[in-house]
Amino acid sequence: MSYLISPTSLALESALDSWQWLDLGNKEPILVTAFADVFFSAPNGIWFLDTLEGKLKHVFDTREQLDNALSTEEGQDMYLLSPFVDRAIRDGQSLTESQCYDFKLHPVVGGEVVYENIQRLDFVVALNIRGQLYDQVRNLKPGTKITGFNFDDEKEQKPWWKFW
Repeated sequence: MSYLISPTSLALESALDSWQWLDLGNKEPILVTAFADVFFSAPNGIWFLDTLEGKLKHVFDTREQLDNALSTEEGQDMYLLSPFVDRAIRDGQSLTESQCYDFKLHPVVGGEVVYENIQRLDFVVALNIRGQLYDQVRNLKPGTKITGFNFDDEKEQKPWWKFW
């Protein structure tokens, strides 16, 4: 199914580092969507890390219920963002082994949920950025205006003897 990706366990562990502020403790990743949302299995059922909303939600009691939901058009739309994936593939934007789809400007900071705002990005980078972003905005009051972004760029320092 082109709506799912298969990152390595090391990549998945690294990508989930920035989501540790959520209770991921006893949850085992079982599926990763092409948009880097993650389904987890736990003793109390199936959980969904919805990175569009920045929430971890209990969605099903059993893996069978999950599989049944993902076999429907409604389930694929809801959990897999299938219309975006289908269009990206039609437009020649298939993913490489280490990529996922992501929003150029994430909706949590005002980006639109439209195809034109979709890009391919490294899976680990995309999921980490989203986790950091939600960690930073989760305690802001609703309606707080975000006026800009600062990116810390660790540029290599030039030697003192070069003058450019």
